[in-house]
Amino acid sequence: MDALTFGRLRNFGRVDKCLLLLSIISSAAYLATRGVQPFPGNVALKALSIAPLAVLAFRVLGTAGSSPNGVESRHTRDNLILAAALVLSCLGDIFLHLDPRRYFRHALGAFLFAHLAYIVLFTRSWPRPLRARGSQMLLTALVLVYSLLVSSWLWSGLGTQAVPPVMVYSCAITVMTVSTILAGFSKPFVWIGALLFVISDSLIAAGRFKTAVPLAEYMIWPTYYLGQYGIAIGFLREKSGDDSQG
Repeated sequence: MDALTFGRLRNFGRVDKCLLLLSIISSAAYLATRGVQPFPGNVALKALSIAPLAVLAFRVLGTAGSSPNGVESRHTRDNLILAAALVLSCLGDIFLHLDPRRYFRHALGAFLFAHLAYIVLFTRSWPRPLRARGSQMLLTALVLVYSLLVSSWLWSGLGTQAVPPVMVYSCAITVMTVSTILAGFSKPFVWIGALLFVISDSLIAAGRFKTAVPLAEYMIWPTYYLGQYGIAIGFLREKSGDDSQG
């Protein structure tokens, strides 16, 4: 189990293990049945891939956020923010599953607010004062260039009404990714998860506004889920990691 959480976690009990396994099994089942969807109940598999991560984050970080004397620590509300981001993402997943064209704007809005929550979460972890290392600046520059190139490529395929929401969303996910890099976490899991999230969204945008990428339907879900998993579990590892035992 420690391998699945990138190391030992404090306050990680039996219920939390069950939540994590439920998320992983549901995600694997959703991907395995991709070729025969839709079928009754498959939206539940999608929802059960992310929703348990929200409950897990709320439980583990909620316990970790309180100091022994009952005084709130600086990161007490991290559990609420991370759980909210995951719940909003789950809502976006459901919108995309029900009807990706009819509810595309609804999904975009849900994911936009999820990214805003992530941005708040990660900037709270920035060192004060913020002093970015050379590697962080280089990675940030690469993310910004990638975002600019993809946005420029998509531009011609966007209708007049689609330009504002898509560009706003593109800015939000870019800022979210940069915020993970500048947080300077001790392990790379969170920013790798953010990058996978960007790749997943790029594949979705390419298929909707330009041209479908070969095998994209089998690439979008793994990159998305592993992205969310990396962000959520990586953040838990950062804030609740227990390295006191080998």
